[in-house]
Amino acid sequence: MADDPEETFAAVAEELYGLAPGDFTDARNGYVKELKASGDKELSERVKALRKPAVSAWVVNMLVRHQAEEMTQVLDLGASLRAAQADLDGDALRELTKQRRRLVAAVAGKGRALAKELGTKLSESVLRQVEDTLHAAMVDTDAEAAVRTGMLVDPLNPSGTGSLKVASAVADHTAIGRSARPLSEVTASTQSKRPGLSVVPEPDPAEREREERRERRTAAKQALRAAQADLTVAQKELKQREKRVSDLQAATLQVNGEIDELRRTIDGLESRLERLDEQAAEAAEERNESQEAVELAQAAVADAEAEIDRLAD
Repeated sequence: MADDPEETFAAVAEELYGLAPGDFTDARNGYVKELKASGDKELSERVKALRKPAVSAWVVNMLVRHQAEEMTQVLDLGASLRAAQADLDGDALRELTKQRRRLVAAVAGKGRALAKELGTKLSESVLRQVEDTLHAAMVDTDAEAAVRTGMLVDPLNPSGTGSLKVASAVADHTAIGRSARPLSEVTASTQSKRPGLSVVPEPDPAEREREERRERRTAAKQALRAAQADLTVAQKELKQREKRVSDLQAATLQVNGEIDELRRTIDGLESRLERLDEQAAEAAEERNESQEAVELAQAAVADAEAEIDRLAD
């Protein structure tokens, strides 16, 4: 094999994830045989551990390789969205969000057409996973870097991104930071690294069964690592959300206490208002009585003055 095992592994992985899903397993196993025959057991085990991509992840890988211009528009628009959000530019954010929806739908549609051209018909659920992955790449820089590799094995979700989860969705985490090349360049590069080997004889049925069991075990281990990484992220998110629930419950109790206090204050003020209304009514009656007494006294004064004037004559 080539002098640099890392370079060889990267080239093989890049070629495998540019193939159709139906060709992946046979091509991977062919490389495993060649590497074993050349005596590079460690590298053969690494290649054997490479997972077959989910159909939605494969579609995104194909878009990166075959629709590079459109994917660049998606990822560049994502960078603009993140910048507008960071700057709190509401008008720009609303306009860019509209563009995002249109562009994601258009590129996903091209992915469906490309998949059909390559012999795979996409269901609506798979198409939604493609759209979710494109959306994730627009809102999260780690997801963007993962998509650029062209080596996704699992779709991404915009609401569940994170460095651990994104890394587990890429076949080779060391590829993050690199961009996928067109398949023709990848194949030529990989072929230049393959040694001239004699034909490797097919194993007997018992050996084939053992080989398949080892492959399933390796795949299960890799699935376990991915699940453990997902568990770590999920536990962290759960802890954060439990704290948020606790904080909101405490705030709710505080507000309810303040409402109860205000209700008591209102009840007290209403009782006081009721007493004041009664006192005001009583005072009004007393005022009216005093007014009548004044009027009677004024009349008596007027009568007395008139009597005095009459007697003076």
